[in-house]
Amino acid sequence: MTTMAPRDATMFWLSRRTANDMYLCYCFAETPASTAELRAFVAARAARIPDLRIRVREIPGNLGYPRWEPAEFTAQQFVVHRPVGLRWPTLLDRVGALLGTGVDATESPWRIHVFRGVTAVPTTQGSALVVVLQLSHALADGSRAAAIARALFARTEGEAIHSHSGGAVDNSGDHPFGPVKTPARPVDSCGQVCGRIAGPAVHGALELLRFPQRVLATAWRGRAAYLAQRELSERTAAGSVPAATPGFAPGPLNPVRRVGVLDHRVRMLVIDRQAALVPGRTVTVVALTAISDALPKYLGAPPSRLGAAVPMAVPVDGARNNFHSLSIDLHVDEPDLAVRAGRIADDLATRRIRALHPLRSAQHRVTAGVPAPFAARDVARADLDSVPAAIDGNTVVSSVYRGSADLAFAGAPVLFTGGFPALGTVMHLTHGVHGIGETLTLSVHFDAAVLVDPDRYLALLTESLRAVVAAH
Repeated sequence: MTTMAPRDATMFWLSRRTANDMYLCYCFAETPASTAELRAFVAARAARIPDLRIRVREIPGNLGYPRWEPAEFTAQQFVVHRPVGLRWPTLLDRVGALLGTGVDATESPWRIHVFRGVTAVPTTQGSALVVVLQLSHALADGSRAAAIARALFARTEGEAIHSHSGGAVDNSGDHPFGPVKTPARPVDSCGQVCGRIAGPAVHGALELLRFPQRVLATAWRGRAAYLAQRELSERTAAGSVPAATPGFAPGPLNPVRRVGVLDHRVRMLVIDRQAALVPGRTVTVVALTAISDALPKYLGAPPSRLGAAVPMAVPVDGARNNFHSLSIDLHVDEPDLAVRAGRIADDLATRRIRALHPLRSAQHRVTAGVPAPFAARDVARADLDSVPAAIDGNTVVSSVYRGSADLAFAGAPVLFTGGFPALGTVMHLTHGVHGIGETLTLSVHFDAAVLVDPDRYLALLTESLRAVVAAH
């Protein structure tokens, strides 16, 4: 077994308090393959993907960080939703209902949902096969999740699809999800066979012996972090390091209320990627600018400042979650959309410089060295029921390019992909920007009590996207 990185453990512990799973939506052309053959396809692929062959083993009393242990694919992880032949708007309602749920990573950190024969799907005249890959956030961040999905659906020439050899399994979405029971085999976190593994009680005892050493290490790193923070402040004042973005005041998108399990809704805007290309601007900047234009129009009386929290991938350092959240001003006070896009691009660049500054790494090392009991306690005591006076952004915009459109599900080619960043106490509206091949999808995940007219917002977002491109 391999010890979970503190950042990943935090995601796991948070999943006990709030819905933070990742959901990757892939739309394929419908295939003549039977559902049993699709299940066999997933089982065969999962057996060769290390990230899909592990689960979480907790240490008693949280004396140590949880560990990854081996797990086998089980039929309960493949969920077929009925009835067949849903129309696209109804499909979106069904997907929204999924987003308030969560996997139990101690049973299995992933599950796949299949909707067959979906009609009235964007970009296609025929019926479609829609797949939602649900992952524990402890297992992967956005980039790693996209890599897992690519391994799962990579097109392999000449691969045979075999029918499921076992008895019939009813995995209808109309039934509650039961626990996933998986037999254990000795493999490490990379899925390689290894020696005999110790039980959780043994690991707990070992962690207890290491506890004093970890406390001392945390104190030492804390002093280093204090000195680094002081030097960072001095360099910021001198102008050699970009200043942090001032926080944003909570607005109508950030009410003080928990998002109910049944309040999750989604919409998806699927377009040709060429329609969002602007010379000298990334798709992320174009999307942020379009959102900055559409949101004030939807709100009617917008605040003077609006911001977005934008996850940024950072170099992999042993954790499965390797990203920082950048606080980006959307510059809604700038009327010229081309100028506004330039300012947003500048903000992204300066926020990235600050986030990757070496002095910030000392602060992150403190978190990495905190003993598990303290880290687990902090997550358990975190205030998830109030909104601070200043927040990193009024919405989230997560942008990930998922590669070329060479994926297939049992021979059925991929059409487009989308994703839905989680909602929380502060964020009641999030956006996903996901491209595959020449198709781009802007996904909107929202609290039904906050975005009461989502179709109007999607129409405004469509108009704003065109306006941003035209402004350039």
